[in-house]
Amino acid sequence: MFALRQLSCRAPRALTAVPTRSNAQLTAATDSPVAQPPPPPRPPAAVPSEFAEDVGENTGTRGRRRRKRIPTKRPAISTESPKKWNRPLAEGVLPAYDMALKVIKTDSIRLKEEAKELRTRIGFSENTFQELSAKTKELSEDSQERQSLTEEVNLLDEQLEAMRVKLNILEVQSEINLPDVRHLVEQKWRKDGALDLLMERIYQMRVVPDVLPEIRPSLDLRVVTKTRPSEFLNAGKVQKEVEPGVYLLPKQTVEPPKLYVNVFHEDMRLYTMLLVDPDVPDVQNVSFTSFLHWMKPNIPLSCEHTQRILDLNTHTKYIPPHPQQGTPYHRYVLLLLPQPPLGGAAEYTMNTTERAQPGVPTSVHLDIPIVPEEERLGFSVREFTRQWGLDARKGGGAHMWREIWNEDVSTIYKDIFQREEPRYGRPPKADPYAEVKRAKKYIS
Repeated sequence: MFALRQLSCRAPRALTAVPTRSNAQLTAATDSPVAQPPPPPRPPAAVPSEFAEDVGENTGTRGRRRRKRIPTKRPAISTESPKKWNRPLAEGVLPAYDMALKVIKTDSIRLKEEAKELRTRIGFSENTFQELSAKTKELSEDSQERQSLTEEVNLLDEQLEAMRVKLNILEVQSEINLPDVRHLVEQKWRKDGALDLLMERIYQMRVVPDVLPEIRPSLDLRVVTKTRPSEFLNAGKVQKEVEPGVYLLPKQTVEPPKLYVNVFHEDMRLYTMLLVDPDVPDVQNVSFTSFLHWMKPNIPLSCEHTQRILDLNTHTKYIPPHPQQGTPYHRYVLLLLPQPPLGGAAEYTMNTTERAQPGVPTSVHLDIPIVPEEERLGFSVREFTRQWGLDARKGGGAHMWREIWNEDVSTIYKDIFQREEPRYGRPPKADPYAEVKRAKKYIS
């Protein structure tokens, strides 16, 4: 209060130096006793129609214009509103764009010429490799000439692998920057968030390490099931693609889900499909065990496969998910594991892809027996993959969803298992007054 009074007392002596505001314009007070007349008001300016709603006359701000909201530079991208593809500009719309496109096309032509020369060199080297390989097989195993030829063949094979890797890079780089080329599906899957979302849910739900110690997907595996009644009323769709980690109703998975896959290799390889539930109660060990719901080995896939995977119910047949009453949510993990390559190689190479015959698999055919129903409970994914040489660290596909118990599970037990449905829960607490309650109150 003292400071406020002090300022108010000094105000009259500072009037000649303090600027004053007159009609929204800043002017300075003068020592002249005659007051300056205010300038005439300006006529209101015409307001464009797109800014009419921001003007103060319509919003009660007395002519002051509100600041227009500037949209964010990056739109909100999610699974519900994914990133949209925009058609490239036509020629003549933007000169700078036309010049940049001309430079890109010139660079593409140069890379294609370099790739053509490298492809010719690879052809000569491949013919030499085949001749030496055939000559090596004709010689006896103990001969010194065969050993020297074998070393030469192995060295030439390594050189061919390096040249084919470089050729693949040149072919991709010569096409990747052209706007009229089809969008690379693998790049979209890896960079637009689908793979990140899958790996996030797999680690959040502890699929790794509960099911397998490590999973590195190399193909885009998608699951399609029936929609819920509410979703059907809102969207009018009978089926929908399942986002990894979401909850599904047991009624949605009574029938086998439909599987779609985008594969990024040209040669035909064989895969083994598994659907397991790692959250089945194990009462004797006071723990959890796994249940095998579905299996299909020797599934041929290549980049030419763009439709639904068919004939999946011809091996170990599908049993619907049935989370037990009284248990938490169950994780249902779907795996598409690559089978080992032919020839005992540790992994697939570019040489394997280039030497593959059309329609002939480059993977080992596995004679995996059908798993009977009594052996599905307690199925170990780790032991199975170790036995048959399946390695999720070398690629494949993965997916998962969750379910909890409802009344539809009772129907599954009644119609499919034809036995009484088990029920689980917390054990009852011990009653400290049980002995007192059993004792006689009155003694005669």
